[in-house]
Amino acid sequence: MACQIHWHGKGALPSPLTRGYCGSCHAPAASAYGALGLPVHAYRDFLTESDLDEARQLGREMDAADIRTFSLDGINVGEHAYAGALRFFARGDLQGERRGEKVLRDYLEAAILTARMAERLLAEHHFDVVVLHHGIYVPQGIVRDVCHKMGVRTVNWNPSYRSRTFIFSHDDTYHKTMISEPVNAWRNIPWDEEKQTRLDAYLYSRRFGKEDWIWFHGRPSFDLDAAVRELGLDPSLPTTGLLTSVMWDAVLHYKDMAFPDMISWVVETVDFFAGRPDRQLVIRIHPAEATGTIPSRQRVDEALRRRFSKLPGNVILVPPEKAISTYSLMDICDQVLIYNTKTGIEMAAQGKPVLVAGDAWVRGKGFVREASSREEYLSELEAVLADRSLDAESLALARKYAYHFFFRRMIRLNLFEPTNCIRQYRPTIRSLEDLRPGADLGLDLVCNGILENVPFVADD
Repeated sequence: MACQIHWHGKGALPSPLTRGYCGSCHAPAASAYGALGLPVHAYRDFLTESDLDEARQLGREMDAADIRTFSLDGINVGEHAYAGALRFFARGDLQGERRGEKVLRDYLEAAILTARMAERLLAEHHFDVVVLHHGIYVPQGIVRDVCHKMGVRTVNWNPSYRSRTFIFSHDDTYHKTMISEPVNAWRNIPWDEEKQTRLDAYLYSRRFGKEDWIWFHGRPSFDLDAAVRELGLDPSLPTTGLLTSVMWDAVLHYKDMAFPDMISWVVETVDFFAGRPDRQLVIRIHPAEATGTIPSRQRVDEALRRRFSKLPGNVILVPPEKAISTYSLMDICDQVLIYNTKTGIEMAAQGKPVLVAGDAWVRGKGFVREASSREEYLSELEAVLADRSLDAESLALARKYAYHFFFRRMIRLNLFEPTNCIRQYRPTIRSLEDLRPGADLGLDLVCNGILENVPFVADD
């Protein structure tokens, strides 16, 4: 599979975009698969000159405004091309991006070639199931869509938060299947003190990242008194927390619900609190905008400063670089407002009332307030301010879902270990004995899910 290229500098782009980058992914993959003695297919085996001409022509001549919605024989190649371009630039849109259209067109060309390749590959070779990383972007998302069109089952995987764990889903990226997953998958799991203790211990560890290999908070400060003084928080006012997502991440993975985009939601919320001087709003910008693998080049705090020459006195903006722990900030908040961040799962499981305005995983689960329109959001916002804690039934559901997410859907594979670098894990396989049934229960579960088309859930 082709790699994804990320560029964050201000100088000239490589031409073509992949020059100097593809070798770091292609060479080790070719070596690993070639050593197995299995047939290895290449793009070039399934593409013709007419395919190359078609991709070049469409990539160069299509109106840029039409690319995002462009479908090729039922495959949404434009959507995946646009997602790739956003991730490339680490932005929520391409407006004003000097090379934005050029990169978008290159991604469209690659997307078209991927679709043509996948169609011929599946037509010539029989596959019962195709296993893909992530299930979105170019090429993985397009291969997934072609499989769906041609009736081939897919499994999509991604590393998850807890160290040595991965999350698997059938037929689509987990970003979407975690939203559509039926509540019966977790609502009736038996609950006991052991599960509660395990969940509480893990949620507390999330503050420090001790049990995770995906963590965005660097070395946070837990000195809340110092943060209150530095940020100018008024301890006497009821306080509500607002947690953003990384802007480009929110655009790629989730649908907009109550608002056309996340910034519109934040602006509306600021305007609401401007009229409520009796309350305080703390906006915590996601730390990954500064510390993530792909630092954001279009930031929420900068967008807010462009919208407001001066924020209301009762609205406190905490930029992503600020070392204060997000969890410590939320400790002093009575309620939490989210668009689609997964932190909503943790906040609800710890008893915080949560209001969701976007397409978050907590939506539809029965333990948070949610809105699907601006009017509904303002109504629910007024209502959630009266909530100081979750009721017992909602709290029980929130804890079950958090346990389901962190311990049942995140499957531990002992065949991998963390590296504490950008390549966050590496295999520890020493011989075929490590891969035999019974050697790793997580691997057994994954293989069974792939072969038998059953849910990837690690029951106790």
